[in-house]
Amino acid sequence: MFIRIIGGTHRGRRVFSVPRKNKLVKPISSRVKQSVFDILRPYICGSYFLDLYAGVGAVSMEALSRGARKAVMVEKSGVCLRAIEKNIERLGFKDRALALKADVLSGLVWLMHYCDYEGYDIVFVGAPYRNEENLPVEYSSPTINIIFRDNIMPKSGVIVCQHHKKEKIALGKEGRICKTCFFGDTVVDFIRSRNEK
Repeated sequence: MFIRIIGGTHRGRRVFSVPRKNKLVKPISSRVKQSVFDILRPYICGSYFLDLYAGVGAVSMEALSRGARKAVMVEKSGVCLRAIEKNIERLGFKDRALALKADVLSGLVWLMHYCDYEGYDIVFVGAPYRNEENLPVEYSSPTINIIFRDNIMPKSGVIVCQHHKKEKIALGKEGRICKTCFFGDTVVDFIRSRNEK
């Protein structure tokens, strides 16, 4: 199964995915991806991009194609990590991309090492909707609050959170939702610090 990059220097190139039978991986749709990157266009070029629950890295490959300085992808699944590494190699992003195996909910402060301690300008959160037992899970709010707690973004940074419409986002006092987009059952929230400069 392949997904295509829809913009930038690698437009039209294919991103390798995993077999459809792996139900824990739900690639971002072209429609959602186009809308997200249209909104992010002023911020992408030269940015440090962090992709949490990265799946096969399709969102990061899009960011790199559009000029991100570096993309760091965090994923727990070994199958997905192998797909990410294959995509990095195939697309020629080895000097600007990094795939790391970790549990996002265990904490994120250690990721500062991979962005030269400057903080991530854009953090994409694409947490799974269901677990291995096919039960609904709600990882988005805990993840967003960990991002703020661990202080891994500059004050001007933005979190892009894709989640199911039934999952309600509960932010702590640090964050605020500044834009929400709806795509059927999928919702994308754009979240910034309340102390944004």
